[in-house]
Amino acid sequence: MPTFATTVNGIAVTAEVDPRLLLVDFLRERLGLTGTHVGCDTSQCGACTVHLDGRAVKACAVLAVQAAGREVLTIEGIGSAEALHPMQAAFREHHGLQCGFCTPGMIMAGLDTVRRHGTELDAETVRAELEGNLCRCTGYHNIVAAVIDGAAAMGSAAFAPAAG
Repeated sequence: MPTFATTVNGIAVTAEVDPRLLLVDFLRERLGLTGTHVGCDTSQCGACTVHLDGRAVKACAVLAVQAAGREVLTIEGIGSAEALHPMQAAFREHHGLQCGFCTPGMIMAGLDTVRRHGTELDAETVRAELEGNLCRCTGYHNIVAAVIDGAAAMGSAAFAPAAG
């Protein structure tokens, strides 16, 4: 089995893995990062969205070994219970969740939307950007509002992005 090295949430990781192991399974089963959810295994639902070198990817469509030498960021790497990331705080404030299963993927997709479109977002842009993330519980209104407000909070002077 090949050995590969990657960085996950700022921590260097070296592991021996089956070359067919999916990134989502590596994160959940090997590293215990269960915030990245497995929803469909076909890259349709977006529950497994993580960032790979700063860009949103569906971890069920990426082999773990493809993360070799790269930076992986999961929901666990963006905030904590004591200090929520502004996007997480906006989801809580707007109740941008029901059961919460899709929430980590929605937040990671929302952060990628901010990276690509900036912190001043409109509902039309957010809805178009979240098309690859499914929620089976809501009508998306609160999720869209949460992404818009989270993005605005990220653009305020009160939020200083983490280095890296």
